[in-house]
Amino acid sequence: MGAGHSHGPSAEDSPGAPSDFRTKLWIAFGITATIVVAQAVGSVLTGSLALLTDTVHALTDASGLLVALIAATLMLRPATTRRTWGFRRIEVIAALGQATLLLVVGTYAAVEGVRRLLDPPKIPAGELLIFGIIGLVANVIAIAILASSRSSNFNMRAAFLEVLNDALGSLGVIVAAIVIATTGFQQADALAALLIAALVVPRALTLMRETAAVLMEYTPQGLDLDDVRRHLLERDHVTDVHDLHATTVATGLPTLTAHVVVDDECFTDGHAAEVLQNIRRCVAEHFPVSIQHSTFQIETEHISEHEPDAVRHA
Repeated sequence: MGAGHSHGPSAEDSPGAPSDFRTKLWIAFGITATIVVAQAVGSVLTGSLALLTDTVHALTDASGLLVALIAATLMLRPATTRRTWGFRRIEVIAALGQATLLLVVGTYAAVEGVRRLLDPPKIPAGELLIFGIIGLVANVIAIAILASSRSSNFNMRAAFLEVLNDALGSLGVIVAAIVIATTGFQQADALAALLIAALVVPRALTLMRETAAVLMEYTPQGLDLDDVRRHLLERDHVTDVHDLHATTVATGLPTLTAHVVVDDECFTDGHAAEVLQNIRRCVAEHFPVSIQHSTFQIETEHISEHEPDAVRHA
């Protein structure tokens, strides 16, 4: 027995199978696009940096939701012999793109906010308040639509974070308008823009780090490969484990591969199949991250000795 390969449940009932969130994304995109138009008009009428920043943020949200919608559509396309995972990883790429856009917007808001603290323009508080309320109400509706699916995958998480941050930005616009109206403190607009930047940048960096880890094929978060190796070595007839690798293809789809050296007699007394079944069950059930898609090469010590050093010491 040279290799063992386990896909776990079928595509239809696998916990890693992509779900269809396109209807929610369409609704959220329509709401966000409406916010962009309303706030763009408001930023021109008021000259508010906070509202302009929130408008650009909303525009980023709208484009990000459109990208998320495209990604959600591509993720549902079946795998082929050329694309063996289909378009599952498109959700990671889409989330990384959205996070990059958010980082650009946040950086712009920070730079321009500092400049306006030193030289604040006069902002009409009444108009600013109206457009802030419009943005907040619309974003709250979008949040309610996406909330139940926000943990489903990177793509939906990025979409939810975008509308959540935009809602917080709208709240900042409202507070700035109230402060300006009651105290005449014009720098409140710039401070609100800086608040939006402070909300956007850390979340963008976190999402960029997590998606980059998937694209760089780091070990899935929560899985200790040293622990995996030790546990596999405790299985009966297993004498060595090497060339052990674990990656994440997409949300809910971690994979693991390894060369497992067993006693020579396992290939004559039938234990090789039993060992393979045992280690498959082990990686699927024992660890915090359930590996339903695993590939094991079962081999003897003699075969292992003739493998390249790069494989034997991995």
